[in-house]
Amino acid sequence: MLFADIAMARRIESAECRLSSDIANAFKARGRDAFTRPVAGGAAVFTGSGTPFNKLIGAGFGEALLASDLEAAECAFADRGSPLRAEVSTLADPEVVSTLSRRGYVLIGFEDVLGARLDDVDVPDVTGVDVAIADARASRDWIDTIVTGFMTPDTQGIASTETFPRDVIEPLFDDMLDIAGYHHFTAHIGTTMAGAGSMRIDDGLAQLAGAATRPECRRRGVQTALLGTRLRWAAAQGCDLAVVTTQPGSKSQENALRRGFERLYTRAVLVKTP
Repeated sequence: MLFADIAMARRIESAECRLSSDIANAFKARGRDAFTRPVAGGAAVFTGSGTPFNKLIGAGFGEALLASDLEAAECAFADRGSPLRAEVSTLADPEVVSTLSRRGYVLIGFEDVLGARLDDVDVPDVTGVDVAIADARASRDWIDTIVTGFMTPDTQGIASTETFPRDVIEPLFDDMLDIAGYHHFTAHIGTTMAGAGSMRIDDGLAQLAGAATRPECRRRGVQTALLGTRLRWAAAQGCDLAVVTTQPGSKSQENALRRGFERLYTRAVLVKTP
């Protein structure tokens, strides 16, 4: 059994915080209105109005929550008319959630963090699905495939608390292509790009940052093939642990659990409207 203690949660949440901050920095370098604000060992990250990366992440591990830091982040979001979404681990300092609740944040849902030791995972090859690491910039098909998959999610389990139009999220993937540690994968059935995925490597941690399958290609093993190739590739790069975030009860969660992942902890999702 893979058991998540506070040290493991700190490692994962810190990596998630660095990923979000790197996305904001990449967007800022491209002229977008983006910023990060430190909060309780984590960061409040803004990447533009209505984008899926706006959040407070990683708070509650090793540093006290200062009212001045939280207020500065809230004001920066409010100035832009944007809600502040806080994703807080159940293994973080409980005072974080208590403080957020007192300041008017409303609990709107949960998300689960799953993990697997890479030497324990055995994902079978899938006949007829060819997966390869790819240069996403060389093909617009990668972006089109992953966005199309995200726009038509499976409906099993608890629905996501976030939805975004295509014209918002498609340019974001383009802006993320050069972020350090990001690697992109394609899955083909014959000559058709059936699925696409990505992964971020951060100090031995493989963050499965998203994978999607075109609706017409589902139930043919594309997700299994993408998962297996990414995990084997991460192990070859020296990673010891892989993590993925899923909606409770979702098809993505079911697939990950079937392939050796275990639920490590949950994040509470709280939102404060401006």
